[in-house]
Amino acid sequence: MELKTFETGAWAALQESATDPQGGFRYLMLCTVDALLQPQARTVVLRKCADDRRMLTFHTDVRSPKWQEMAANPQVTVLGYCHQRRLQLRLAGRVACYAAGSDVARAAWRALPQHTRQTYTGGPPGEARATADETPDAAATETGESRFGVVILQASVLDAYQLQRNENQRALFRYSANGELQESEWLNP
Repeated sequence: MELKTFETGAWAALQESATDPQGGFRYLMLCTVDALLQPQARTVVLRKCADDRRMLTFHTDVRSPKWQEMAANPQVTVLGYCHQRRLQLRLAGRVACYAAGSDVARAAWRALPQHTRQTYTGGPPGEARATADETPDAAATETGESRFGVVILQASVLDAYQLQRNENQRALFRYSANGELQESEWLNP
């Protein structure tokens, strides 16, 4: 396999997963660092992939700890593993966060189905609640739009690892700030 073919396949898998709820890379791990310099990881849903610009888009609640962590340190890592493809992708880069009121967040909010919008109407993520099925009080049942944020990762590095029966393959790809491939090399798995 050629390096370019390997890279193209990795980004194609991400692109496919951004539009397919059953896609192997639909759910990715977003890794940040908190105020105590402790690593934090959580699952996010891949909403868009601009493979030509090496950008991934996620949505989140702006009251969440991850939003605060990314505001303090926009350097993140995203990790995904697709069982069907036996492919691990680790992307590192810098995020831009767009809060409610921004053109990016408004456009993304308008495209969300109602059932997804409802996930932003409850209390702040991580806050204690009395029961598992507690419903928001009347004051908290606003549309949720003011709590909605969009996170766009501009990948600077892609570490792709293909597991195979024999001869696993791993490669590293480095990108410029606008997503152009700058360097690529095979790595020992």
